[in-house]
Amino acid sequence: MLHVEGLTKSYKTGDSELPILKGVSLLVEQGEFVAIMGPSGSGKSTFMNMLGCLDRPDTGTYILDGIEVSSLKDKQLAHVRNQKIGFVFQSFNLLARSTSLHNVELPMMYAKISKTERRNRATEALKRVGLAERMLHKPTQLSGGQKQRVAIARALVNRPSILLADEPTGNLDSRSGIEIMAMFQELHAQGVTIILVTHELDIAQHAERIVTFKDGVIIRDERVTERLFAAPSNEVIVT
Repeated sequence: MLHVEGLTKSYKTGDSELPILKGVSLLVEQGEFVAIMGPSGSGKSTFMNMLGCLDRPDTGTYILDGIEVSSLKDKQLAHVRNQKIGFVFQSFNLLARSTSLHNVELPMMYAKISKTERRNRATEALKRVGLAERMLHKPTQLSGGQKQRVAIARALVNRPSILLADEPTGNLDSRSGIEIMAMFQELHAQGVTIILVTHELDIAQHAERIVTFKDGVIIRDERVTERLFAAPSNEVIVT
C-alpha cells in the first residue's frame, strides 16, 4: 500500500540548512493500522506531510497504492490527495456555517462528482460514523466528538486508499477520545489502512503497530502486542 525509501528533508534557516528527515524508510501493508510517535522536532509531522503529499522530499522514493508520487507535478499531487488520501485533523477543519452533510460533500465537489451521487455518498458516510440524526446540524450544534466523526466521514467519502490522522483526539475529552479511537479500530477491522500521529501512548496502543521517530530517523518499529501496554519511565513522550 505504502512504501517509503530513503526519504530526506531539510529546511533553510538563514544561510544554513536544518535536516529534519534523514533517510527514513517504511513499508505499510494494505489494511494496517500504524501509530507514529516521537517528541517535538523528531520529524514525525514532516513525515506525515510527505505521506499526505502536502510537501515534497529532497531525496528518496514514495510509492502510494502503486503510484510513485515523490516526483509528481503539483496538479498530479492534488489529484492524488483528493482520490487516494483521507485526512483527519486535530482541529476538525469544518466549515462553521455548513451542515454536516455539506462538509462531507466537499471533497467530492473537487472530484466533480454529480450532486445526487455526492448526497448519497455523504449520507452513507455519516451513517457509517453514527451521525444519521445529525446530518443537518452545523458544527456549533455538535460536540467535539461529533465534529471529529464528521471529519472522519469527510475523509472516507472519496473511498481513499489510506487514512491519515494527525492528533485526532488532541482536542477531545477522554471519553470522546476513546470513542473516536474505537471508531478507528472499527474502520481498521473493515480493512481501512490508517496511519495516525499521536504523542499519547494510550492512544497509540489502539493501533496494531507503533513507529517511533527521534532526530529525523525511525528508532523503533514494534507490534503493539510486544509492548506490554506500559511505557517505561525513560520512554515518556514530551511534546
